[in-house]
Amino acid sequence: MKNRNNLKFMAGPYMVWAIGFILIPLFIMFYFGLTDKNGMTSLANVLSIATPEHSKALSLSISLAVAATVICLLLGYPLAAILAHMKNSSGVIIFVFILPMWMNFLLRTLAWQTLLEKTGVINTALSALHLPTINIINTSHAIVLGMVYNFLPFMVLPLYNSLTKIDENVINAAADLGANAFQTFFKIILPLTVPGIMSGITMVFVPSLTTFVISKLLGGSKILLIGNVIEEQFTQAANWHLGSGLSIILMVFIVINMLITAIFDRDREGSLL
Repeated sequence: MKNRNNLKFMAGPYMVWAIGFILIPLFIMFYFGLTDKNGMTSLANVLSIATPEHSKALSLSISLAVAATVICLLLGYPLAAILAHMKNSSGVIIFVFILPMWMNFLLRTLAWQTLLEKTGVINTALSALHLPTINIINTSHAIVLGMVYNFLPFMVLPLYNSLTKIDENVINAAADLGANAFQTFFKIILPLTVPGIMSGITMVFVPSLTTFVISKLLGGSKILLIGNVIEEQFTQAANWHLGSGLSIILMVFIVINMLITAIFDRDREGSLL
């Protein structure tokens, strides 16, 4: 009984943190999102997502988030498989791989802006080599590139965790039964790593859908995602009601994504722990 009381006492700081930085902000968001400027209950802020401007921003955000997630999956799965087979030095390689994440997110994105701009490092080097320059800054391609660069580790780590949990005896048994590498991957390895895949998809898709820093720096003012619309409502238009209403729409997508992940990863085999 005493141990339980101690555990509750130790959980106290987290409860205070959760109430102050999770529950109260959520309450404020729902309050402003479901009321008008007079404090009356209204769904106008939420339904404003149906306007042409907001629906276009949302659809573009979803499409770019899906593209970034697919690219991260295609790049991350082979990388995670290589790391899983390098048992002796995988720890060092993973450390090197996640080292850039210790740098500030804004600085990493600004670095790509410096690399991709018309007079940036890449184009300067191409011009020096008398090669055609690239012009992808302020385009959707630059935004997807920034998403992939920033969120790829969040795809690799759960995949690596799922791959390392596969018993080698299962793979050896498949080989003994005559299964080739193609059959072993699609009938054994891939199904066993579905929890990691779903966890990685969630960890990449959610921040890609809600980001506004990447699109603001690499997309300029030409490409407006739903995250930028919400950010402008809070910081420029000072319309907390509309910004909160649009945030509720994003919350729906996040909850749906998390529910799908929970269905495929009931045993938390794709978690990072």
